[in-house]
Amino acid sequence: MIRVMGMTTVGQIKEFDSIKDARKAKLHWMWTDFSKPSEREGKELSKTFSFHPLAIEDCVEKGYQRPKFDSYHQYIFLVLHHLTKDTYEAEEIDVFVNEKMIVTWHYDQLKMVDEIWQRMLSGDAAREEQNPIGLLHSILDITVDEYFPHVYGIEDVLNSIEERTDENSSHDLMDRLFDVRHDMQKLRRSLVPTRDLLYRLLNGSNVGLTRDQQLYFSDVYDHVIKLTEMLDSYREFSSDIRDNYISVSSDKMNNIMMTLTVITTIFMPLSFLAGLYGMNFVYIPELEFEYGYFVLLGVMSVIAIVMFIIFRKVGWLQFSRSKKKKRRRIFKR
Repeated sequence: MIRVMGMTTVGQIKEFDSIKDARKAKLHWMWTDFSKPSEREGKELSKTFSFHPLAIEDCVEKGYQRPKFDSYHQYIFLVLHHLTKDTYEAEEIDVFVNEKMIVTWHYDQLKMVDEIWQRMLSGDAAREEQNPIGLLHSILDITVDEYFPHVYGIEDVLNSIEERTDENSSHDLMDRLFDVRHDMQKLRRSLVPTRDLLYRLLNGSNVGLTRDQQLYFSDVYDHVIKLTEMLDSYREFSSDIRDNYISVSSDKMNNIMMTLTVITTIFMPLSFLAGLYGMNFVYIPELEFEYGYFVLLGVMSVIAIVMFIIFRKVGWLQFSRSKKKKRRRIFKR
């Protein structure tokens, strides 16, 4: 679907039925929006607007394109990423713009573009928005602002993981943590190129932004920097939680191994005595001693108790209570 609007010579925003009708009207500027375009409609990019073949190729190919900024002789070309509301998947929107026209291209129906379109037609658009550069700023501003709920949602998830101290759910929490880190990586793949895109837009010599327009785009640039810094901070935070979990798991495993080692060590001499007196030989000392069985049990008990006391004095049996208390605090920053 192709829709066209533009500003007439009397300063009125008007919608037209076709690109041909809009060109006949001799407008100050024109906005052409390609929404879910067909192959036939896509030919208008070269036939009517004569855009560069490389830029057209970036538009018509439905594969993943990272955000980027390309400057051509009479216009600039931008690839932007618009996030869906409920997921971290990015939808691509391509924009051609100069002082006289703006062309938007997207294969998905974007609510953001529809809202700007209706705002322009209803007369509710701000004065700064009523030109191609102003429309580009509105698209960029909304696109960047829609990252904030996702980033704040990641912060909430990390805080909830940090506050959970139920050891039985540690594996589930780590699975959730790695999912969050994967989502952060998705956001960074869109935000970092967008930051570079805005930097080139602000400092490009052939873009021709006025001082007032630079202020508006600088505000969007600041938002992107803030988002990338927040994600970097959250990545470090998630790494700390992961390292703490590994420390807890290692500490727990060491405690288990120490307990098993102590138990095994106590039973080693007992097993030796039991094996020694359990051999099937006739001539064994004290074989016919009436109280030999009870004496042997007593000796074995004394050995076990003495070893237990020794291990307790050297601190091998004093780890469980103190470390259990600390384990519930280890996820705290």
